[in-house]
Amino acid sequence: MKAAILLPVLARHDAVGNDALAMAQILRERGIDTRIFCDVAVGVDAPVHAPAQLPGFAGGPDDLVIYHFSVGWPVALDLLRKVRGQRAVRYHNITPAAFFSEHGPEYARACARGRAEIARVVALDCERYLGDSRFNLDELIEHGAPASRGVVFAPFHRVEQLCAAPADLALLDELDDDAFTVLMVGRIAPNKGHLALIDAFAAHVDAHGDPARLLIVGKSDPSLAGYAAKIRERITRHRLGDRVWWLESINEARLKAAYLGSDAFLTLSEHEGFCVPVIEAMALGVPVIARASSALPETVGEGGLCWDSEDPHVYAASLARLRDDAQLRHLLRSAARRSYAREFAPEVLRGRFLTALGLAT
Repeated sequence: MKAAILLPVLARHDAVGNDALAMAQILRERGIDTRIFCDVAVGVDAPVHAPAQLPGFAGGPDDLVIYHFSVGWPVALDLLRKVRGQRAVRYHNITPAAFFSEHGPEYARACARGRAEIARVVALDCERYLGDSRFNLDELIEHGAPASRGVVFAPFHRVEQLCAAPADLALLDELDDDAFTVLMVGRIAPNKGHLALIDAFAAHVDAHGDPARLLIVGKSDPSLAGYAAKIRERITRHRLGDRVWWLESINEARLKAAYLGSDAFLTLSEHEGFCVPVIEAMALGVPVIARASSALPETVGEGGLCWDSEDPHVYAASLARLRDDAQLRHLLRSAARRSYAREFAPEVLRGRFLTALGLAT
């Protein structure tokens, strides 16, 4: 057997890239000759190969091809039609275009093209469908994928490396004051719910007072400048001023410090295929509060508070309860760590991955 990992872009510290790299490493450790095929590699030391070379390497009946599906990419459809071995589709979800219609027309078109490919990928009748959440797998099943060929396991990640990394002491010192610090980690995109986040934090400040701080960790995309401007307008409208810290350029040490210096992790995202920052918070002992949308309820599980509500006051009250109730904080931290160990620890994911491919021993 030879194995091919296929994706359009392999980027360092990207969630899809982390998943692909880990799968390749595990297959190699099992003695399987494995290569990664992509159009573009960014910040990655691992050798990569042109997609056109894939059928010549792993196109036979005894071979394995894993396609990481997160954007529209007709190249992958053509390759999956050509190969004759076991084909697995790893679906990371594609954000609905409607989220980008106002602020990112190019994103909206790209998302629309990607979502149009869901039915085409399913029509290829692949041998395995690997959802990194039940939410993702159900979407493939709704488009016709056989449920009997579907398996759910979380994406491979770098949470263990983050936990072991040193924290930026300068940022930790800045956060070491009396302010109740609320953290959100995620790219600055309309589906991530930053406007609702600002509203909820403002409701908390209005009802429960200072000192309080909101820490937003996420890089802005120039193509979504209108959305970033809207976030800043909302901050100004609520007169939050220097209560909101926006950290765009951040390395692993500063990210670690942001988690360690925070009292709560709050995400009001409207669409997530999984949400790795949630399990980063869980592993690092930051209590999680989330909106019960898309895949978030299953990712959070018993490790946080999840509300099916758009009311900012619900989240404001939850933050106040966390701030004032030490027992609740302890219970959530303990539950989160249990959940992480049971569902998201690397050895757990490794076992589920190999079992899904029929490679477990």
